[in-house]
Amino acid sequence: MRGARKRLCSALIVAYGLFSLYAAYTVFLRPRRPAARRPSHRDRRGPRDHVALGNEEWNPWEGDEKNELVASQQRYEANLKMIKNARSHLEQTSLTVQIWGKAAIGLYLWQHIFGGHLQPADVTAQWREGSQKAGKTYFSFVTGPSVVPGYFSVEAENVVLVLNGREKAKITYATQWLHYAQTLIQTHKIQHVAVVLLGNEQCNNEWIQPYLKRHGGFVNLLFVTYDYALVNEEDIFQWPLGVATYRNFPIVEPSWSMLHDPRSYLCNFLGTVYKNSSRETLMEILKQDGLDKLCWIAAREQWQPQETNESFKNYQDALLQSDLTLCPVGINTECYRIYEACSYGSLPVIEDVMTLGDCGNSSMYHSAPLQLLKTMGAPFIFIKNWKELPAVLEKEKKMSLQEKIQRRKKLIEWYQNFKAWMRQKFINTLENSFLPSDKG
Repeated sequence: MRGARKRLCSALIVAYGLFSLYAAYTVFLRPRRPAARRPSHRDRRGPRDHVALGNEEWNPWEGDEKNELVASQQRYEANLKMIKNARSHLEQTSLTVQIWGKAAIGLYLWQHIFGGHLQPADVTAQWREGSQKAGKTYFSFVTGPSVVPGYFSVEAENVVLVLNGREKAKITYATQWLHYAQTLIQTHKIQHVAVVLLGNEQCNNEWIQPYLKRHGGFVNLLFVTYDYALVNEEDIFQWPLGVATYRNFPIVEPSWSMLHDPRSYLCNFLGTVYKNSSRETLMEILKQDGLDKLCWIAAREQWQPQETNESFKNYQDALLQSDLTLCPVGINTECYRIYEACSYGSLPVIEDVMTLGDCGNSSMYHSAPLQLLKTMGAPFIFIKNWKELPAVLEKEKKMSLQEKIQRRKKLIEWYQNFKAWMRQKFINTLENSFLPSDKG
C-alpha cells in the first residue's frame, strides 16, 4: 500500500505538471486561428483617437476563443480539485495496515467484526483479499494457502499477523511467520507488528512471550483469546473466540421471523459429551422429568473437527428453533457455541466455572472465566452447576412470546454492539501504538 500511495502522488504531480505546460502553451505559444481577409486597420476605424468602444468590429471567432478559455479554466479547476481531494485523502488516512490472515480466527476479525468482504467469494480459493478504510487507517486483508512467507507482496509498513497457537504443530508454523516478520523489521521493510493469536485453551502461551516488545522482541501488540493471565490492557488484550469460521459458520442477518416467530424448543445442546465431565451431568439432568423432550439434544461421544452438510444444517436449525442454547464447559469455558447462539438470538446458558490450566488471575481480571464478555455486559444466563437448569427451564416455560421477542432483540443488539466495540477498540489500539506521537 505504501507503494500505491507513492504512485498515486507521483501520478497527480505529473498530471498537474502536464496540465500547467498545456495551459502555458495555449495562452502564449499556440497559433491563433487564421483570420479572414479584412480591410486594413486604417480603413476600418480611422484614427485611433476617433474610435468609440461601441463601434469595435465584430470578431466571428470571439465566441470560440471565450469558450476555449472557459473550458481551459474548468480543466484547471477540475485538476486542482482532484489534487486537493487526493491530498485530503492522504491527510485523513494516516496509517496503512496489512492483515495477514493465517488462522481461521482472522476471518472472524475481518468478516464478522470489520464487516469486510473478500474476493473471490469462494472459501476454497488459494488467495483471497479485501480492503477498507476505518478511522485514520486503511486496512487490507490477505488470506489463503498461497499467502506464504516471502512469496507475496508486503504493501504496508504496519502488519497484523493472525496466528494459531493452540497446539505444537500450529506453534511451529506460527513461529515461521514471526521470524519472517522479524526479518522484515530488521531490513526496514515494515515498522510495526501486532499479533492476533488463537491461544491455547489452557492458556499455555509462553512461547509467544519472547517475541513481545516488553521482553526484548518486536511485536508491539498482542490480542489473544481466552482469559490469558498476562492480559494488561496496555500491550496484551483479550480477544473474542468468535464463531467457528473454520467450519464456514456464516454471517447471520437477523430477520423478522427470527425475532418474532415462536420457537419449537426450550433449549438445545448439540455436541460432544466427554467422559467424567460436567456434560455427563448435564445429560443426566435433562433426562429427569422428560426435560430432554423439550429441548433439541444431539450428543456424541467423539469430537468431530468438520461437520457434514446435514449435521451443520441441523446445528443451525437447532439454534434458530431454540430459545436457549446450553453451553457446558469443554477444555475451556469459552466456546464457539456462545457466539453462534448470539447470531441466531438464542440466549446462551453458560456453565460459569474455571477450567483446568493457566487461565484467569490476570492483573486486570479476577479468577473467573469470560471476563471480556462479562465486562461488556453480556446478557447471558450464568449458572455454577447444571442442577440449576430445571429452575431455569421452568421459568422459561412461563415466559410469554412477547417477552422472548424482546429478549431476542436485546441479545442480537448487544452482539452487534459488542462486535462494533471490538472493532473500534482494535482500530484505536493500533492507531495509538503505530502512529507517531504528537507530544514534544
